[in-house]
Amino acid sequence: MSSQPQPMVRPAAFTALGLSAAYLNTDVISGSRARAAKMRAAGVRPLGGAEAANYMARVAQELRQQTAGIGIDVLQLPDGVLVRVPASMTFDAGSAAIKPQIDATLTEVARTLKNYNRTYIDVLAHTDTSGTPTGNLALSQKRAAAAATFLGSRGVAKARIASKGLGEAAPLYPAESDETQKAANRRLELRLVPYRG
Repeated sequence: MSSQPQPMVRPAAFTALGLSAAYLNTDVISGSRARAAKMRAAGVRPLGGAEAANYMARVAQELRQQTAGIGIDVLQLPDGVLVRVPASMTFDAGSAAIKPQIDATLTEVARTLKNYNRTYIDVLAHTDTSGTPTGNLALSQKRAAAAATFLGSRGVAKARIASKGLGEAAPLYPAESDETQKAANRRLELRLVPYRG
């Protein structure tokens, strides 16, 4: 893909922080009961108990292969997979328009999500602490909605997708002592949770 973004340079001490954060380990956006009704209406088959772990492992493996070397993290959660995209790759400062440079990569991610359709997809957007909390929340909501719309426009069933902006409420680095930490806090996340019916 010629339009693929350049790899993000990671700080030497980078670790995949925040996997135990409460927002990643709660029910899906809008609740699993309401979302399951939409999935049933869309004709999506639920996963069985043992089947779910293998299914999610295959999803994670394919996503890792697609995004290798460009600075996108694909992380295993206790009940799902998290795709973490730095906002510097997806949005300009203060903007909710997805950058053209990431289009090809997000289109490939959408293809995998379309093929592995037995998951809920929560689109979560975050900001750093620059600006006001109210402004940051509004910006993150617009970014999450833009990413959800993008996935839907690439063939991912809208019944599977919900979006939420968290503003500055769920930072990877609470203190933000430098620009590297601020950049890490500005991110887009796709949380994939198995649909069990």
